[in-house]
Amino acid sequence: MKKYTFFLLLLFFFPSTNVVSKPVRIAILSDIHYLSPEIAQPGAALEKYETATGRNLSDLHAVLDKTLAEIEAAGTDILLITGDITNHGEKQSHIDFTKKLYPLQQRGMRIQVIPGNHDINIPDSRAYIGEVPAPAQSISAKEFPEIYGPFGYNGALKLDTASLSYLAEINENTWLLCFDTNRYAEHKTTSVSGGRILPSTMNWALDILRQAKAKNVTVLGMMHHGIVEHMPYQATFFPGHILENWESAAGILAAAGLKIVFTGHFHSNDITQFTGSAENILYDVETGSLSQYPFPYRLITLDSTSLSIDTRFIESVPGTAGLQDKYRKTTESIIRRGVRARLQQTGIPFADDAREALVELLTGLNVLHLKGDEVLDEGMLRSIQQFAEVMDDENFDINSFQLDFPPADNKLKINLK
Repeated sequence: MKKYTFFLLLLFFFPSTNVVSKPVRIAILSDIHYLSPEIAQPGAALEKYETATGRNLSDLHAVLDKTLAEIEAAGTDILLITGDITNHGEKQSHIDFTKKLYPLQQRGMRIQVIPGNHDINIPDSRAYIGEVPAPAQSISAKEFPEIYGPFGYNGALKLDTASLSYLAEINENTWLLCFDTNRYAEHKTTSVSGGRILPSTMNWALDILRQAKAKNVTVLGMMHHGIVEHMPYQATFFPGHILENWESAAGILAAAGLKIVFTGHFHSNDITQFTGSAENILYDVETGSLSQYPFPYRLITLDSTSLSIDTRFIESVPGTAGLQDKYRKTTESIIRRGVRARLQQTGIPFADDAREALVELLTGLNVLHLKGDEVLDEGMLRSIQQFAEVMDDENFDINSFQLDFPPADNKLKINLK
């Protein structure tokens, strides 16, 4: 039984001379999973959906509205949305979500979007009206840049011919390289969670990075999937949440001069750094989901030499004052249920006390990871040690267990020069 301990703890974790004339304020949202009220109305179907997902539609719409209001009040110049814009690819959700963006754009905010694995060619999109869910129309890869044309595609400096990747300008000295890492062409019965960068898209991106270097232009990246591991063996146990061949992709892009990539997908607020073979550092700035606890968004200040990241959380919305506490408890319940199911699937024969100790430990660790800057307090450290004792693992060294890779997750300054 000893040999399973560490496995199980891992298994369930969820030179430039540029001058920027003035600082640029950037906001980041990810994994909004917007579900239009036009196709989700009070009734048995919606009630069942909300119970299963832990997402109350009224709460989430209020969270989104408050987030957009706070982002605008912060003086944001550019809003980045890193995919999974809709709940599950519903065309109506895409159309109605753009109605949230147009007013911001009309008041001067630029908006750049990239699709996620829940946004295009979804065979099992659903509407929740009446007693049972019904099929809902999704959108094609051709329709996505048509719907979101004003939010990145129409004003792109370059468009990739092999994917929905594109290049945008932040200012005269900074570009934004937006990668489409999704596999929607492979969707048959539902969406494919995993991501990849097509070889032709990688060549397209490398050509852009070469041009940027020649012009002394700084390039920032954006994609839906993680490009760097955010926990030990993430690629092994959660391959659907990180690019395939991630080390190769990260190494190639880091060597080409890409230093920061904004990502989402894993629903956790985390920043990890990757050091390439030539000591080039690539930061994966992952933003958590706006559709669940802890409802994060990021505010970034970009100046001539650095990028400063600050994270905000929506604490309350009208009618739901205890938003964080309510959804933390809901999330804990959903994670606990998932952990129990995963334990059952392993087929490992646990004693009852060992199983319960592991369920509570892994649930707690998962919840900590969602918010970032995980701190293992005395209670959590004691739980880990108690679990090791229950498992009779005399060789388990708690000091070797690393829940959070450096650097800091929620407040960080990254030097660009």
